[in-house]
Amino acid sequence: MSVNDTAHNNNFAWNRQVYQRLKLALSLGLRRQLFLAVCDDLHLRNQVAARLHSTLAYPVGQVLYQPLNTQENSTPAYPRLVTLRLNLTDPNPFAQINQWLANYPPPIVGASKDTPGRPSPIPAFQIVGVEQLTKQPVATQRLFLHYLRLSEQYFSTQESSRFLESNLVLWIPRPWLSAIQQSAPQFWRWRTGVFVFAGEPTPATQNSGYPERFSNSKNLDVGNLEHSILDESVSQGELKPTVSEIKFENSSDFPDKKVDKSQEDVPSIVDLSKAGAQQQESAIRSGSRSDRQLLSSLSHISSELTELVFASINTKIIQDTEERWQPQQILLDIEELHLQEVPGEILAEAYHRLGNLYRLRIEQGESSLENLMVAILAYQEAISYDETSPQIPDILNDLGTLYWMLSRTPPNSEEGQTYIEQAIEFYQLALDTISPQTHPETYVRVQNNLGTAYGDLARFSHPAENWQQAVLAYSEALNYRTADMDSLKYAACQNNLGTAYWHLGQYNQPIVHLKKAIAAYKQALVHYNPQEEPLKYGMIQNNIGTAYWNLAQYEQPAENLQLAIDVYNEALKYRTPANVPGACAATQNNLGTAYWHLANLSQTTQEAKQKYLKLCINAYEEAIALAHSLSGNPLSFDLFASHNNLGLAHYQLVTDKSFNGDKATRSQHLEIALDHHLQALNGLSKQPEAYQTAFNYVVKTIRAFHNELGIQGQNLALSKVPSQLLPEILSKL
Repeated sequence: MSVNDTAHNNNFAWNRQVYQRLKLALSLGLRRQLFLAVCDDLHLRNQVAARLHSTLAYPVGQVLYQPLNTQENSTPAYPRLVTLRLNLTDPNPFAQINQWLANYPPPIVGASKDTPGRPSPIPAFQIVGVEQLTKQPVATQRLFLHYLRLSEQYFSTQESSRFLESNLVLWIPRPWLSAIQQSAPQFWRWRTGVFVFAGEPTPATQNSGYPERFSNSKNLDVGNLEHSILDESVSQGELKPTVSEIKFENSSDFPDKKVDKSQEDVPSIVDLSKAGAQQQESAIRSGSRSDRQLLSSLSHISSELTELVFASINTKIIQDTEERWQPQQILLDIEELHLQEVPGEILAEAYHRLGNLYRLRIEQGESSLENLMVAILAYQEAISYDETSPQIPDILNDLGTLYWMLSRTPPNSEEGQTYIEQAIEFYQLALDTISPQTHPETYVRVQNNLGTAYGDLARFSHPAENWQQAVLAYSEALNYRTADMDSLKYAACQNNLGTAYWHLGQYNQPIVHLKKAIAAYKQALVHYNPQEEPLKYGMIQNNIGTAYWNLAQYEQPAENLQLAIDVYNEALKYRTPANVPGACAATQNNLGTAYWHLANLSQTTQEAKQKYLKLCINAYEEAIALAHSLSGNPLSFDLFASHNNLGLAHYQLVTDKSFNGDKATRSQHLEIALDHHLQALNGLSKQPEAYQTAFNYVVKTIRAFHNELGIQGQNLALSKVPSQLLPEILSKL
C-alpha cells in the first residue's frame, strides 16, 4: 500500500470519528450551541453536510409519525436541522436564520379542545458556502467578519432573535478559521466546539454549488429478482449478505410512464393563469428564470424540499426538457394550492404526485441521495396533510423502502443501522393500518420487505433476534402469498426464508434451522424452470449446497457433504464462466471446500482421499483462475484464503502415505503449494491471524521439501522465498 493510501485510510477513520462527535453534539438537544466545522475538501464537506441533514432533519419519532388514529392535529413535516447557503450579497448568517424562522415558524402540535398545544422545537442550522466569499470583493469578506463581530447581540440579548433557542454549525475552510480567530475574537470565544475534518483543499475552479452530487450512488436492484444472501464462499466462516428483494411495487394510481397528471388529478384547483403562474411555467421551460428566483417564489413549501428538487435537477445533465420541467411544475402546482388554501387531502395528493415522480426515477436506476431525499420528504408531507388517505399503507411501505435504500446509498452506508431501523418503523406503521383480509397484496409485500430489513439490521446488532424476526416476517408473508397466486414471488419469498433460517442456524439450534433452510430452498426451486430462469435456478442450488455443507458440521458428515457436492455440481451447469463468472467462481470455491472436508473425514479411505483431493484442487484452480480473470471486480469469497486452501490440498496430496508419485511429481506439487501459500501470505499482510496461519503453512511446506526431497529440496524451496522472510523462516526449521 502506498503512503497516500495509508493517509487516505487514516483520514477516513479520523473523519468518521469527527462526524460521529458532531452528530452526537447536534443530537443532544442542547440550546445555543455554536459549532465550527472546518473542512477544505468541498466534496467531503458536501458528503458530511448531506449526511447530517438526511440523518437529523426528519428523525423518526416526530409528530409526523404518531399513530395514524391519533386525534391530535396533523402538521406538515417540520425539520430538526435546516441547511442554508450563505447569502453572498449580504453575508449575515444570523439574519438568514431569523428570516427562515419568520417564513417557517414552528407549527403548533398537540392542540385539542382542552389544550392549546405547543410549538415544535426550533431547528438547528448548518450554514455552507463561506468558501465562496474568497471569490467576492474584499468589502464583502469584511462585511461577513463584521456580522460575526456583532454576534454578541445574538448570544447575550433577547432582541427579537429566535436564534437564541437554536444551534448553529458554520462550515468554513481553514483560511477562514484563522481569519475568524483574528478578526472576530468575540464570535470565536462563543464557540462550543471545533470539528476539523481531514482532506485536501478543493481547487478554486471546481464547481462548489450546494448541494452537489455528493457521490456516485450505486444503482440498487429493487426489481423482481430476489437475490440470495448466501451466494458466498463456505470457507469464510461468516457469509455476508448481498442485496435481497425489497421493492415498492406499483400502487393502483401510480403512473407506468412519465406523464404530467396535474390536470387530470386536480383540474378544478390548479389554475396556472393565476399569480403569474403561466409566466413562471414559460420561464421554467425556457430556462430564463434562475433557480434562486423560482425558489424565492415558493414561499409555502419547505425550503429543504425545494432545494433538494433543484439539486436533483442540477446534479446531472438532463437532455429531456420535459423531464427537467416536470418536478418544477409540480412545485408550482403545490404553491398555488397553498395560496388557494385548499383542503389538506388535495395538498396531500399533490405532494404524493411529487413523491411518485421521484419514486419512478429511483425505480429506473436513478437512486441518488438527492432523489431519495426528495421522495422521502414529499411522501412525509403527503402523510402530514391527509392521515386518512387510502394510499397511506402504500406510502408507508414506500417510505420504508426509501429509507432501506438510503442505508445502502453512499455516503449514508456508514449510517446504515439508523436508516434500516427507520425503514422497519415505517413497515410496522404500514402493518398497523392494514390486515391480510383488507389489503392482502400490500400486507404480503410489506411483510416480505420487513423480513429483508430485519436481515440487514442483523449485520449491525442482535443478529439472532433480528434473524428470528426476519423468519417470522417471511413466514407470515408466505401464509398469504401462495404458489397459485404468483409462483415466482412465492419462490422468491421461500428463498428469502431459507436464507433467514440459514443465518439463524449460525446462532442457535443449527440442525433444526439448517434443515428448515434446505426445505425452504427446495420449495423455491420447484417453481424455477432451469431453462427459463437458469441464473436463479443455479443460485438456489448453490444455496442448498451451502446449507448441506453447513449441516455436515453437525450430523452425518459424509452423506451431507456428498449431497452438497452433488448440488454444487448441478448449480455449475447454470452458473457458467460465460454467463456469470463471479458466481461460477464462488460455487467452484465452495465445491473445492466441500471436497477438502470430505477428503479429511476419518472414515474416508486412502484411495478415496487421493481422489477427493485431486477434485478439490481442480475446483480451487477453476475458482482462482476465474477470479483473476475478473480484473479486480469484487468477489463474494476470500481469494487469498482460496490460495491458501489450494496450497494445503497440494501439500496433503503428496505428504499422504498413499501417494505413489515419483520425486519429480512430488517436487511439482510442493512447489505449487509453496507458491500459493506465499501468494496468500502476501495478500493477508493486514490480517494478523490469517497471516500467521499462512506463514505456518509456508514453514510446513518447506519442511516437507526436506522430508520428501532432502537438503536439495529444502534449498530449492528457500530459493523461492522472499529474502525478507528468510531469517524468520530459518529460525523455525
